[in-house]
Amino acid sequence: MNWDEIAGNWKQLQGKVRQQWGRLTEDDVAQVAGQRDQLEGLLQEKYGLAQDEAKKQVDEFQQSL
Repeated sequence: MNWDEIAGNWKQLQGKVRQQWGRLTEDDVAQVAGQRDQLEGLLQEKYGLAQDEAKKQVDEFQQSL
């Protein structure tokens, strides 16, 4: 699934995002609204990840869908 499809189906995928990254609140996930760069930034903030690691985790999530 490409990121445009993920963004288009964001409401349906919010549960999977929260399952993948449990520290994210419902409000966090809703604010991201399918924007990949915002998700990566939020992962960096909440998990203390480096930019490359956040990008890698989002890539892996995308591939799992």
